[in-house]
Amino acid sequence: MNSDKLYRVLEQMHLPNGTYRASLSSHYSYVWIRDVCYIVLPFLDKQDSRYEKAYHALLDMLRNYEWKIDIHRFQKPVYRYEYIHARYSLELKELPVEWGHAQHDAIGLFLWGIGKGIARGKRMLRDEKDREILQKLVEYLDCVRYWEDEDNGMWEEYSELHASSVGACVAGLKAVKMIVDVPSGLIKKGEEALRFLLPRESSTKETDLALLSLIYPFQLVSRKTAREILNRVTSRLERKYGCIRYEGDRYFNEGREAEWCFGFPWLGLCYAQLGEHQQFETYVKKTASIIPENGEVPELYIGGTDQPNENTPLAWAVSMCILFLEVAESNHCMSNTDLLSTSES
Repeated sequence: MNSDKLYRVLEQMHLPNGTYRASLSSHYSYVWIRDVCYIVLPFLDKQDSRYEKAYHALLDMLRNYEWKIDIHRFQKPVYRYEYIHARYSLELKELPVEWGHAQHDAIGLFLWGIGKGIARGKRMLRDEKDREILQKLVEYLDCVRYWEDEDNGMWEEYSELHASSVGACVAGLKAVKMIVDVPSGLIKKGEEALRFLLPRESSTKETDLALLSLIYPFQLVSRKTAREILNRVTSRLERKYGCIRYEGDRYFNEGREAEWCFGFPWLGLCYAQLGEHQQFETYVKKTASIIPENGEVPELYIGGTDQPNENTPLAWAVSMCILFLEVAESNHCMSNTDLLSTSES
């Protein structure tokens, strides 16, 4: 399948404000900061304006809650609702329900996405107020002591110190250090924490699908550490329809852990980063196996069954497939060009 059909599916979840709903299902009819930042990655290298418009909408949302950020630049949050919220209504309003909002990886990813967009020549910051919000987010990460603060992590569950969250913050701070003031010690503290944590995700998780983010998109770890992470993920978490998030995961577990579809393209993107062509091609085939004919890639297959859950399509999963298919297409074109050049010579 080419990516055109997948783009059409993704467009169904594109909101007028520029962000994306996580899924068309009622269960996921919300906007997550993390999801949006991953969802728009296919537009990073396009002339299309969807990438920056999504970030502009998120910046406007953060402006609305600037008062909260201002408090917690100086006063570390105690209760979960005091942290910058992780998910919002489709109108980008906070939801007054209990949730694991301590998700430092989402803030780190947001900063990284802004920095990466600017590096690609996109107009990410519209005025000095946008720059001020970025500066305050840096100060917020300093105040919460991201390098040692137990957060709810990428999967929004119980509190631990997560390597994937610390790594996202390190990547984000590095990406914006030429745009706003980032004390060098703030990055160093995160790097030191990673040296202690990696290649584990946390004290309770020897491996976790979230660790792939440190390889793609952040390119934060050494080749040796990347291979350790990949070996653990593929040997312990890979299944028929994708990857489980971690061993013992209870989400949509009907006797076994749920199998997340974006695990295959994510692994493929990681192997592409490492230049491991044979492994890359393996995941081209595996990714093709989990993309339905209609392009509506599910969030997951319910553990112990052959049934996708209700969060179908999942925008994040659709985007990961687009990203990987486009890398695969580019690689195949390059290979064909190389072969042609060789034959002509």
